[in-house]
Amino acid sequence: MKESQSTAYWHEKLKQLGIIVIIPSYNNGKTLADVIESVRSYAPDILVVNDGSTDETAGILSQEANLQVITHPANRGKGVALKHGLCHAKAQGFRYAITIDSDEQHFASDIPSFIEAIEKEPDTLLVGSRNLASDNMPEKNTFANKFSNFWFTLETGIKLQDTQSGYRLYPLQQMNVDKWYYTAKYEFELEALVFAAWGDIAVKNIPVHVYYPPQEEWVSHFRPFRDFTRISILNTVLVFITFLWIIPRNFFRKLTWKNCKRFFSEHVTHSPESNLRITAAIVLGVFMGIVPAWGYQMLTTLFLAHLLRLNKVIAIVAANISIPPMIPFLLYGSYATGCKVLGDPVNLHLNELSFANVKSVIEQYLIGSIIFAVVCSLVAGVISFALLTTCRRKKI
Repeated sequence: MKESQSTAYWHEKLKQLGIIVIIPSYNNGKTLADVIESVRSYAPDILVVNDGSTDETAGILSQEANLQVITHPANRGKGVALKHGLCHAKAQGFRYAITIDSDEQHFASDIPSFIEAIEKEPDTLLVGSRNLASDNMPEKNTFANKFSNFWFTLETGIKLQDTQSGYRLYPLQQMNVDKWYYTAKYEFELEALVFAAWGDIAVKNIPVHVYYPPQEEWVSHFRPFRDFTRISILNTVLVFITFLWIIPRNFFRKLTWKNCKRFFSEHVTHSPESNLRITAAIVLGVFMGIVPAWGYQMLTTLFLAHLLRLNKVIAIVAANISIPPMIPFLLYGSYATGCKVLGDPVNLHLNELSFANVKSVIEQYLIGSIIFAVVCSLVAGVISFALLTTCRRKKI
């Protein structure tokens, strides 16, 4: 039914919704004209970003009418091409941009699916979900996508079936496309998803079709080692930001009086757990919030709480002792403790910067952080147990 509508119908529909289709292209001259023609059946506004192509791409684009073109003199990467295209579209006042690859892997006939989805849930970032069980799906792509899905869930708490598909609909007016993004290659698409989720933009999958030609016909600019390394480095940085900033930020957003009362009622005053087990969860959380496991504190806390069968919520709340305002105090406390234990003066030697001094400071901090974490967690445990014993209602 959707596909049977006329070209005029879809052109009017996309005009009403403020949608432009962006096609990033690099040396896909053999398929580019066909992709543009198929997209024209649905979209009146099309932007092609020629990312420094050295084949017949420029000649093909010169023969196309009613087409916007951005040309990079040299190849700069898919991420830069997408960012420039999205910024250009936003500056022109478009509300949405659909991005589709120029190698004929995607089907323009899926554009109506994006329209139907965005009409139901406006300003959502939609990602085309491919059938990963397809016979023609390269095995390395399946692994890379599952790998990317795992890290995306860890960084945002959102589960998606496909995070690497380039067939998407971006809500331009909700996204700071001119400020947020830093990566230039294929990792841009993961970065865009994570930043959108962090910015409270709904991110969802919709099913799309995909075609993978035989290996001998397939043209891919993805360089497995280099690009996979870039994606891994990006995920490492995003995980650090997640646990050092995003999780504490979200925690404080929910820190209302009503939520605090509910939390204490469910997990403390009316919890079926004993005072000792609640205290143990607090001790674990405070300890993990101080030890130098930067970027993996919350993940490790969850794992240990699960392993020890402790209250995960209480442990995570206690681990938020490492929120940004507290970090300077925790760092100094750990360093000063290390100095006392090693019999060294509390002096960072900022005016005598050398490898030996840096090594000494790191040693003092690492040793001190463990001891400081043990002391703080035990103190928190003693105080918590005393308060629980004194104030908690007796179970009937």
